[in-house]
Amino acid sequence: MLEPPDALIAARVRERVAAERLDLGVDPTIADRLVREESRRLVEAGVAGVGPGIADEAAGRAAIAALTGLGPLQPWYDDPEVEELWINGPDAVFAARGGIPIATGVRISAEQIRDLIERLLQRTGRRVDLSSPFADASLPDGSRLHVAIPEVTRAWTCNIRKFDRGIRDLSTLVALGSLTVAAAEFLRMAVLAGCTVIVSGATQTGKTTMLGALLSAGRAGERVVSVEETFELDLGVRDWVALQGRQAGLEGSGEITLRRLVKEALRMRPDRIVVGEVRDAEALDLLIALNAGLPGASSIHANSAREALAKLCTLPLLAGRNIDAGFIVPAVASSVDLVVQCELRRGRRRVVEILAPTGAAPAGVIEASPIFRLDGDRLAPTGGHPARTAKFVAAGFDPAIVLARGAG
Repeated sequence: MLEPPDALIAARVRERVAAERLDLGVDPTIADRLVREESRRLVEAGVAGVGPGIADEAAGRAAIAALTGLGPLQPWYDDPEVEELWINGPDAVFAARGGIPIATGVRISAEQIRDLIERLLQRTGRRVDLSSPFADASLPDGSRLHVAIPEVTRAWTCNIRKFDRGIRDLSTLVALGSLTVAAAEFLRMAVLAGCTVIVSGATQTGKTTMLGALLSAGRAGERVVSVEETFELDLGVRDWVALQGRQAGLEGSGEITLRRLVKEALRMRPDRIVVGEVRDAEALDLLIALNAGLPGASSIHANSAREALAKLCTLPLLAGRNIDAGFIVPAVASSVDLVVQCELRRGRRRVVEILAPTGAAPAGVIEASPIFRLDGDRLAPTGGHPARTAKFVAAGFDPAIVLARGAG
């Protein structure tokens, strides 16, 4: 049985790459050149009667995808409506459109899966092995890659979550129906006033996108320093430094944690500090920074805005036994100005509540007032107002005007 032209071209290019000691990840034009040359040789061999002689543009594109892209998954990855791809095994490849998972029908061999994962990780400088079977990485286009390998899984698996660079501001979210105009204006006013905003929600609800849109609404001269496990944020901010963590090396050393990055970020003269997502003891370091008066922002997994506040009070306790809830709860109550709760329902991502802590925490429970809440299918003002308005007043804003307009 004859080998498909794209597979034949890819195999010949791999042979040349090994023989000439080339690195396709350094210069993407190398793969293009080699594929063109091998395609031409394949056609010439066919003319001479010593080969299949079939090498059209489709075969060339498939060969490029196999060498530098996602192979048979490339058409799915190039589909702008696909948000995420994941591989559970050779016969289990899935995609998500509008938050709804679908089976792709793509078959990919175990060898192809491993080759794909190793190639993607090579570009990022991350690795997986028996001692470190998980990896998170940011791909060159901003997409997030998560990998898990045996023995913690039965087969090599990965998730590739695409990042939509088309959504970078609140007005775009309004156009998509994720926010109302009044809610967007209120949030923009809060960010400009230097309020600390926490974005909460379940997985896949658009927390990172919302966080980026909020930060892009900040003052033009504001210096933002962000901290993430792997780069995901794409901010429309002029003065922005992005930091990401690092896993330990083969010797077990060299790890850079989020806690370390938060401390380093404070030495970089930030006007606002951002933690992409708090999920562990780094919440304590963020809270200490916020409690010192530095505006901040972060995302957190939670089922509701109030649960987000409760979780933010719990995570710092993971930093050690000497951390007391008697300090943490009042610190969260006084440091967090707004919580924006996001939701994904029937393929639609939207904000369902905006909550404003009052600053008080009687009996260890943070008081908070809902400012916007989903009313039927519309995010509407509740009639409540932020109890703390000092930051708004100092910036020359009156949130009551926007809230009254939204209620009208």
